[in-house]
Amino acid sequence: MIARIFLIGSLTFWGVSSTFAQDLAEGIVQPAAIEDASLDPKSEQITAVVTPPIEAKPPRIPTEHLASRSVFKKFEMAPDGSRFAVLRADEKTTQIQIFDAAKLEKLEEWSFGERETIEWFKWIDNERLFYSVALAPFSFKHNRRLNGFHVREVLTGRRFTIPLDRLKWSLGDLVHVAEDGTHALVSMRELSERYPSVYRFDLRSGAKPQKVIRSKKDVYWWHADDIGVVRLGLGWQNKRLKVYYRSDAASKFKLIGRVRVGEEDSRYWEVIQIVSGSDNGYVLEEGENGRVGIRLFDYATRRTIETFYEHPEWDIESMWLDDDGKPLAAFYTDDRERAVWFDREYEELYIKIRDRLGTVDVRFVGLARNGERVLLWAGNEADPGAIYSHARGESELVKFVDLRPELDRNALVKPKPVAYRARDGLSIRAYLTLPQGPAQTDLPLIILPHGGPFGVRDKLEYNGEVQFLANRGYAVLQPNFRGSSGYGQAFSDAGNGQIGRKMQDDLDDAMDWAVSEGIADPERVCVIGGSYGGYAALWAVLRNPERYRCAASWAGVTDLKAMLKYDRLFLTRSASRQWRARVRGGNNFDVRAISPISRAGELNRPVLLAHGSKDYVVPITQYMAFEEESNDAPVRITKLRIPSEGHSFTSEDSEQQWYDALDHFLDKHNPAQN
Repeated sequence: MIARIFLIGSLTFWGVSSTFAQDLAEGIVQPAAIEDASLDPKSEQITAVVTPPIEAKPPRIPTEHLASRSVFKKFEMAPDGSRFAVLRADEKTTQIQIFDAAKLEKLEEWSFGERETIEWFKWIDNERLFYSVALAPFSFKHNRRLNGFHVREVLTGRRFTIPLDRLKWSLGDLVHVAEDGTHALVSMRELSERYPSVYRFDLRSGAKPQKVIRSKKDVYWWHADDIGVVRLGLGWQNKRLKVYYRSDAASKFKLIGRVRVGEEDSRYWEVIQIVSGSDNGYVLEEGENGRVGIRLFDYATRRTIETFYEHPEWDIESMWLDDDGKPLAAFYTDDRERAVWFDREYEELYIKIRDRLGTVDVRFVGLARNGERVLLWAGNEADPGAIYSHARGESELVKFVDLRPELDRNALVKPKPVAYRARDGLSIRAYLTLPQGPAQTDLPLIILPHGGPFGVRDKLEYNGEVQFLANRGYAVLQPNFRGSSGYGQAFSDAGNGQIGRKMQDDLDDAMDWAVSEGIADPERVCVIGGSYGGYAALWAVLRNPERYRCAASWAGVTDLKAMLKYDRLFLTRSASRQWRARVRGGNNFDVRAISPISRAGELNRPVLLAHGSKDYVVPITQYMAFEEESNDAPVRITKLRIPSEGHSFTSEDSEQQWYDALDHFLDKHNPAQN
């Protein structure tokens, strides 16, 4: 019911994220939220939004509480709403648990091995669950491999494994589950092949899967219509999106279009639905005005029939269809995630729940096929939230679990949207978080740039790092600098060739704005970030040491030339050229001129340099090279290396180590108290 997003021509690297919203990215519907009374997202007004001061300082939140995370990762409601399945995973065990949806009593659970991970799970009917298990790799040189597909009858515990030579296969994507529960279609490939085929799985007998669609060159994703006929294949070749289509099961696939990245007529195109017995369905497509909207589309002619919905200011990011295949809601992001409802009953249900809980955000994480029961998350940017169960027609909301229950909600603070103008006149959106306490001016300031840098943005949502810094007494400013997503193609393209240049100017200008508004003390400003944000933090104190008191980098890029060479291992030749061009700008530009490693020997500001040894996005060699080159610098770096960690924080212990290191580093080099 929830569509997969493909963004044509968008390359995103070096991004770090660990929010609960992303933990639940699969299967979440984002209903509309209460409108903020603060700045309009498109406003040109340049004004600080200052929260009324609270006289008492909040209690100091322990770092282990800030690093804690929910053990519940994914939810799936049974079609009749009688029960739901949840993936429960901590650092020791992974389980699938089954709960009664009304009473919230646990009915059953089963556990998996230490190296086993659950790729996906799906109810076949009200009694059976279909799920895929993968094996974690032994090392960077090995891919995650398929460990098996399983069908389990809940409550009785009866289970069978669908026979496959598991060492022969890569992971599989679920394409379709038959409404009568008889079979499923899974797209997967043998390790010896490059492109996936589609297999039919018998979900009753457990017989060996049968290949129904052979692999096709350059096709990576297969789509079926509502009755399970594979009708469309998508793939890339030489920066072109190739689209193969057929009208029915008896027809052959034909190449109906090659969409070239950068062509004005189709920069964004995504399959949402294909209707059986018809060549029509819904897509997300960029229109003539540059906005991505919902279009009714003829796949045979590759022409838009009509626009169903287009927001006047924001791109539609995803949509939700009802059981009859009709649009139910469209979703977009301004400062927070929003929705437009096309069904009055669902809109009324959302409003009822929102008003009852008195919260800002409500998200449906599980929904019965008839819509009679919903599992939902409710929270906001100052509350990690809780999971509730609710039956339509009843007034009761039953709480399933508080997420991050150790956190003292009264000690958390709400970020607010602000806007400032960069030196070249570009309007920049940012989020300002002020600490609790009587002082609301001349505060120590942390500039916190996001990762990416392209195809990523900050928004109003719970962020543990922001709460940690605010709790310690710092004002925190998160600029969506040029190149960030969510503000249109022109804003994204404004970042091309501007890493270390105008992108960095945007951070300096954020500092100047905060100082001019009286929020920040110019003598107490530090930059902290992860991945690209880590690069920006290091470059800030090397490019403009007179501005900044210190910097802290997690998994930061230090040598852009080496990083671009490393990225080529994971990209096609054309994609690599495109990425290099986006980073460099001009072909003759030497990225060493904007690489922190090139000036590491000049370092004269305190730096916390942190990295995970198992980071394969930004390899540990980036950390080691900067460490070596800075040995003779006037100021010695503070180092943190976590042997078992990758690019993002996969464990609470790793995240806590980062917070503890930041705590000590900032207390020494930029204390919140004068």
